[in-house]
Amino acid sequence: MITNALTIDVEDYFQVSAFAAHIDRADWEQCECRVARNIDRILSMLDERGVKATFFTLGWIAERYPQIVHAIVAGGHELASHGYGHQRVSDLDAEDFLADITRAKNILEDISGTPVIGYRAPSFSIGASNRDWAFECLAQAGYRYSSSVYPVKHDHYGMPDAPRFAHEAHPLLIEVPPTTVRAFDRNWPASGGGYFRLMPYALSRRLIARVNKTDGQAAVFYFHPWELDKEQPRIPGLGVKTRFRHYVNIHRMESRLKCLLKDFQWGRMDHIFLSA
Repeated sequence: MITNALTIDVEDYFQVSAFAAHIDRADWEQCECRVARNIDRILSMLDERGVKATFFTLGWIAERYPQIVHAIVAGGHELASHGYGHQRVSDLDAEDFLADITRAKNILEDISGTPVIGYRAPSFSIGASNRDWAFECLAQAGYRYSSSVYPVKHDHYGMPDAPRFAHEAHPLLIEVPPTTVRAFDRNWPASGGGYFRLMPYALSRRLIARVNKTDGQAAVFYFHPWELDKEQPRIPGLGVKTRFRHYVNIHRMESRLKCLLKDFQWGRMDHIFLSA
C-alpha cells in the first residue's frame, strides 16, 4: 500500500489570506487565538490512528505558542515552515522573501532543536512569475523541499502547466505539489482544503485512490486547524464567495478526517519524498 503525505498548515482563522482586507495584520494580537486547542485535537486524532504527519508552521505562531512546536516534535511528526507571517510570496520581492523564510526557519529550529527542511508558501503563492527566484531563495536558506506550487487553475493561485508530482525545482531542492487528478485535459484539485469540505467524502476518497492506483504516486493532502473549529468567530463583512469557501461544511470536517485516516496509509513528507 502506498503511503500518502498528510500535511497541516498551522495558522489561525484570522490569518487566512482571504481575510486580509477585513482583519488588519496589526490587529492580530487582539484576535482570539484558537490554534493551540485545535492542534491538540489534531494531534489526538493522529495518535489514535498511529499516523505521523508534517506540520507547516508559521513562525508567528511558534513564537507565541512554543508548546505547539514541542508537542508536534514530541509526537514524532515533522516540523516544517509556512513562513513567518503568512505573507504571500507573490506580495514580496526576493530579498524580503529570503528574510521571511530564514526568520521562520531559525525560530522553528531554535524552539524545537530539530532541523527544518520543508516549506509551504502561504496560499500556494509560488508560480510562474516568481518560482525561479523563490526556489533559489529556499535553497539558499537551507530548505530541501517545497510544497508550494498548485498545478491547477484558481482565481487566487495556481500554475496549471506545472508538473503534478514531485520533481527537481533547483539542484538543491525538490517541489512536491498538492495532489491533483487529470481529467478532461485539465488538472482538478484532489488534496484537501476547501475542496475536501465541499465535495462528498466518497469523491475525495475515490480521487486519492485513483492517484495511488492509476498514477502509482503518493498523494499530498492538506488542511488547516481552523477547518475543524466550527465555533470560531465569524468575520463580519465577508463577500458571499469568501464566506462560503471558508465556512462550508466545517461541522463535517472532523468526521471526514477520521474516515480519511482510516481509509489510507499516511506519513510525513520528509520520510516519503526524501527517504532515498
